[in-house]
Amino acid sequence: MKTDVEELSPTRVKLTIEVPFEELDHAFDVTYKSLAKQVRIKGFRPGKAPARLIDRYVGRGAVISEAVNHAVPELYNEAIQKEELFALGQPDVEVTKLEDNEELAFTAEVDVRPKFEVENYKGIEVTVDSAEVTDEQVDEQTSTLRERFSTLVGADRPVENGDHLSIDLSAAIDGENLEDVAVSGYSYEVGTNAMLEGLDETLVGMEAGGEATFKTTLVGGEHEGQEADVTVTVHSVKVKELPELDDEFAQLASEFDTIEELREDVRKRMSEIRRLQQLSAARDKALEQLIESVDVPLPDAVVDEEITRRRESLEQQLAQGGLTKEAYLESQEKTEEEFDEELTTGARSAVKAGFILDQLAIQEDLSADQGELSQYVFEQAQRMGVSPDQLAQHLVESNQIRVAFTEVVRGKAMDLVLAGARITDEDGNVVEQENAEEAAAKAAAVAAEESLEVIEDDAEETETEAKTDEAKAADAPAADDK
Repeated sequence: MKTDVEELSPTRVKLTIEVPFEELDHAFDVTYKSLAKQVRIKGFRPGKAPARLIDRYVGRGAVISEAVNHAVPELYNEAIQKEELFALGQPDVEVTKLEDNEELAFTAEVDVRPKFEVENYKGIEVTVDSAEVTDEQVDEQTSTLRERFSTLVGADRPVENGDHLSIDLSAAIDGENLEDVAVSGYSYEVGTNAMLEGLDETLVGMEAGGEATFKTTLVGGEHEGQEADVTVTVHSVKVKELPELDDEFAQLASEFDTIEELREDVRKRMSEIRRLQQLSAARDKALEQLIESVDVPLPDAVVDEEITRRRESLEQQLAQGGLTKEAYLESQEKTEEEFDEELTTGARSAVKAGFILDQLAIQEDLSADQGELSQYVFEQAQRMGVSPDQLAQHLVESNQIRVAFTEVVRGKAMDLVLAGARITDEDGNVVEQENAEEAAAKAAAVAAEESLEVIEDDAEETETEAKTDEAKAADAPAADDK
């Protein structure tokens, strides 16, 4: 087989592949065996008809076409391996010459990962927020815990902001009652402004058993946007009563005997979370610097695919949340043009980051073993709310083990960058790092807060392929005769 490579751009090549017919013997053998099982020729059992009769029965042209369709993907994969190309996506294949018993020639245009080196990735300097926890922050966190143990008690006085009420609401337009607006026994905290405009102002000063009517614009239902007369009736007025922050509260709310022990535990937990947030921020900033420091041409098709993936993911999330894209853009105070620009920028950055981390992994000979793949699947399953076994089975059945392998290796490449970085906080203090394994485990715990078996043969095969067969494209399409 003869292969020539023409570089159409830094991210796209055209392979011209010429193969003498004698090198297609395997493809013809497979083709004849397949056709022999399909045709019925008198005097021969299924699968036993000789090649010369199959040629005559189905036509030599059909046999050649079938053999070429079988051979082209294998020849293409062999060519990109030989030329050490990392193909991205499906190639555009065209048969340019096909002469029986002489030669097969075809071309294949495909996007490829650009060739470059990742240099100066060690010694990156990043600054993150301080992890110091102040007394005021401990007080705030302790107060939040205190809120959880609050109780509501009746108040014999007029309504004030912060009170918890039981109310009835009804509405009328031009004297006609609206059934779809009426509610009874609704629990409402005054001052949240969470319902109708003017409700909170009307409630303040009322007493249990009182009734008042106010005008407002309806914000939902059949009469949305219309002005209505809304009547509110107050059934009860209650205030939130908080427990004292003393040793008794500490024993009620925790395993500690004293309030000081509880506060110290709160401080410790907050410090650990802040430290993990520091490392997460340092990781993001180090990657940003790495992306800015390396010049990498990006294939338009790959960027477009990432843009489409992100757009579809957002649309799916909005649909699940019952939101329209227009409502989302309004909430984000963005125009359609600003949204598209942000989406494109994020997609280009993500594609570039993937190229850089992949190249760094190649330079440093990084890989992933069975245990690391299993840990990755376990963490992803926790985030998705499914069992690790279910996710592992899905990855295997959908042929996505390679994706998991790539993510693990990219993570290790990023760990390498972070390990060589100098991280300081805003006060100039050096932020110490755990080893990569501990940092990865804790980072996964933080992500979750804001048994497993990946089929071993598939995982091991993926590891071997990733090392020796990186350039192989996924299922190259069969060629059509031209």
